[in-house]
Formats: sequence, structure tokens, C-alpha cells
Amino acid sequence: MKHYIFTFILTLLTSAIIAQDNISMKVMSYNLKFDDKNDPVNNWDNRKDQVIGLLKYHEPMIFGTQEGLHHQLEDIKAGLSSFEYIGVARDDGKQKGEYSAFFYNTKYFKSIKSGTFWLSETPASPSKSWDAALPRVCSWAEMEDMNTKKHFFIFNTHFDHIGVVAREKSIGVIINKIKELANDLPVVVMGDFNFEDDTAPYKRMTEFMSDTRLVNGVEPYGPEATFNGFHFDKQPEVRIDYIFVNDQIKVKSYATLSDSQDMAYPSDHFPVVAEVEF
Repeated sequence: MKHYIFTFILTLLTSAIIAQDNISMKVMSYNLKFDDKNDPVNNWDNRKDQVIGLLKYHEPMIFGTQEGLHHQLEDIKAGLSSFEYIGVARDDGKQKGEYSAFFYNTKYFKSIKSGTFWLSETPASPSKSWDAALPRVCSWAEMEDMNTKKHFFIFNTHFDHIGVVAREKSIGVIINKIKELANDLPVVVMGDFNFEDDTAPYKRMTEFMSDTRLVNGVEPYGPEATFNGFHFDKQPEVRIDYIFVNDQIKVKSYATLSDSQDMAYPSDHFPVVAEVEF
């Protein structure tokens, strides 16, 4: 009898140790919509408090942003305690133009190394290639969980909205960079990819990683479509925002957040969020 009790206690202790060694976190991808001064209704001054409020309420530990200009990112940083962001602007590799920056909670994580590359034939410097209308970037970091000391990678990006070839080629650029940097570590790739799930680049991406919305055993919450165009009175139809993970990560939940206030959305995209564990 004593043997069985000892075995039971040992099993409980082992399970507790394993649970403590796991990393569980909520990650989000959110296209902020750039601050369009020509839009008197949906400019950033009218939306920033709503965006920051959404982030505070849903409490992602890491969230990727797209289209944010430098002052928008600084506003978010000022509005959220304990968060820093990683990324540079796409036009000059400094502060000119839109970012694909991501934020992380410094209470839980620290950046070990990071960078930004361009989705082009010359990814090390500001550039565009193929049929892309604009320069596009992917910002990344190797992160450390400060509790377990485990490392993982975050990639955050925004694909071209015009270039069909550019979107196909950009998948290859990102996959090659993941292979170069991440080895066998857990990897999260998120962003506004400007493609739907019946296209060639989506198929190639999901041959390499899993779409967190469609993982077996996960019941998605919220609408499927992620682009709303600020049209509160129309049904969104297009899903172009994704969070992908490699096979080192377990997906626990997934949601598309259609939060609104006074019959207005805080951005022209819905944020997508996944709780993951590794």
C-alpha cells in the first residue's frame, strides 16, 4: 500500500514539474491600419484609445502589428505598461514608413537577438522585388522565457497587397530564414499575409507550418473573416490574417476578435489570437 501511495505522489510531483516547465502564452496578430490623415473618421487619433483598450483587455503576451507608423507604435508602448517592441520601418530600415513590429511583455520574456529582413531578392536592405507594389518586411526575434529559460522564435510580417508573384516568393524568403535561424526551436509566424486559404502561398505555408485556426481539436471562436474595411454594416468575407506555428507548439485555443465600440471597429482588420503551449 505504501508503495502505491509513494508512486502516486511521485507521479503528481513529476506532472507538476513538467507543467511548470511548459510555456503557455497568448499571441496575437493585429493590422492596426496606418494613420491616414485624409480619413477624418478613422484616423489614429480617433481610434488609438480603442486599440489600446482592446489590447489591455485581451492581454496578449506577444502581439504582432502591421501598418503601424512610428508614432502609433510609440502610443501603444506608452499605453501599455511593461511592453517593448521589435522592428524597423520598411522604407529606410529606421523610422520611415510602416512597420511590421511586434510587442512583448518584458515581465515574461526578453529578446536574445532580433532583426528585420525585406521580402525581396535582397532581404538584407530596404528593397522590393518581383511584382510588389511596396517594400515589405518581416521582423523577428529569438526570445527567452525568463521563468524556464527556454528559447523560441517570433516572426511577424505583412505581405504585398498587389503582387501575386511577390506573395508566392515571400513565403520562400520567410521559410529560408526560419531554417537558417530557428533550428528545432518553437516558431510562431504571424501577420497580414494578403492571401486567402485557397491560394498557392497558403498551401506552401501550411505544408511547412500549421494554421492555428485549423488545428485538430481546436474550436475557433469568432468570425472566420479578418478584414472588415471599417464597414460595420457589412459582413466581412475575407480571411487574410494568420498565426502559424511549427510542430514544436501545441495550440490550445484560437479566436478572431470582432470587438467594436459605438458601432465602429478600432481597425479595418480584426485581430486574431491563439493560446499556444510548448
